[in-house]
Order: sequence, then structure tokens, then C-alpha cells
Amino acid sequence: MAEAVSAPVRVLIVDDDALVRAALKMMLSGSAEVEVAGEAEDGSQVVEAVRRLRPDVVLMDIRMPRVDGLAATELLAKESAPPQVIVLTTFDADEYVLRALRAGAGGFLLKDTPPADLVRAIGTVAAGDAMLSPAVTRRLIDHVGAPAVADHSERREAARARLGLLSTREREVAVAVGRGGSNAEIAEELFMSIATVKAHVSKVMTKLDVTNRVQIAILAHDADLEGL
Repeated sequence: MAEAVSAPVRVLIVDDDALVRAALKMMLSGSAEVEVAGEAEDGSQVVEAVRRLRPDVVLMDIRMPRVDGLAATELLAKESAPPQVIVLTTFDADEYVLRALRAGAGGFLLKDTPPADLVRAIGTVAAGDAMLSPAVTRRLIDHVGAPAVADHSERREAARARLGLLSTREREVAVAVGRGGSNAEIAEELFMSIATVKAHVSKVMTKLDVTNRVQIAILAHDADLEGL
């Protein structure tokens, strides 16, 4: 019996630069794994476009003239069954990237990401297993800039209070997610099956009221958990 062919991941491209949209569309059109569902030139168009086109993943620019990517990501998070969001950035200028991740974005990509890496990242995020590597997470946080001492202390205590809702095992999983571990790596580290890891990650997201692994990692970082 022939293996079932997976449907391509439907992608909505959101960027105010027509040349960037065209370049991304051209890059993605060469892959059978991805289908460009449509485009939007401003965050103000995103919710309507998502409702109409039902993409699996949104490639979201941060800087747009009317409604920026941060606000659009926050609006999408309020939708029922929202698509995953990948933030597009030039990295050296976007101070709002971390805020977008806190708002529910599944990760971020540089605008000059090679096509193969872009397709791979879209597939990963569409599968719900989005994660930033520890090096990228730290580089991003360092780029955004250290918060004021008072803000840092308040954020740490708030994060620790939320993580206090977890069981000991769930907390161990959260720490491992914060280090950038995949389900397979966490399973090996904590001596459990991959299915059990997935179940724990799901429970952690529910208890912490977050939508993806990136937000778990950010909370773990904010809490200054030992081992991160």
C-alpha cells in the first residue's frame, strides 16, 4: 500500500514590502511541502486573511505602518484555533521580537534565512514543536536588552509563581524545554518515553496558560531556573 502524502503546510506571508513578499513566495514555491495561501501587506489585514484563507503558519513581519506584527500576533492569539506565527526580523533592529514571542509567536527567522531552512522551520512550527535553540534564545534576549533591576525582579517572581503551579516532574520538563531540548532529548534526559514527554509538555502549557514551547522557555528564563 502506498504511503499517504501529507498535505502541504499553508502559509500566509505578511510584510509591507512587496519585494520581500515576492522573494518569500518565490523561495517557498520551490517546495512541495509548503503552499503559499496568500499575502497581506499590513497587520490590520491579518485577522481577516486568516479567517478567509485558514493558513497553518503566518510569516509575520514586525515593522508595518498601521498595525505592526506584535499587535497582529496578539490579535491572532485571541482567535479560536489560531495558526502558528513565525516572526520575520532583520534581528539587528527589532526590539519587539521578544515581546512577539511572549504574545504567542512560535519562533523567529531572519529575513535572509536560506530557503531550505525556511521550509524546515515552517514544517517544525506547523507540527507544534516550535523551539528556539538556547544560543538563539540568549542572543535574542541579550539583543533586546537587560530589563531594569526592579522589572527583572518582578518578572522573576511572577514567573516563579506561575511555575509553582507545576508538579516536580512537570517543572523538570519545563526546565528541559527552556534549555531547548527536543522531545526525544528530554525523554532521554529524564528517562521517560517520548509520548510521556509530549503529555507533560501539553499539561505544562495548559497549567501555564501558554500556547507553545517558546513561551515555556521564556518563563523558565524569566524565573532564572537552575540549570538554564
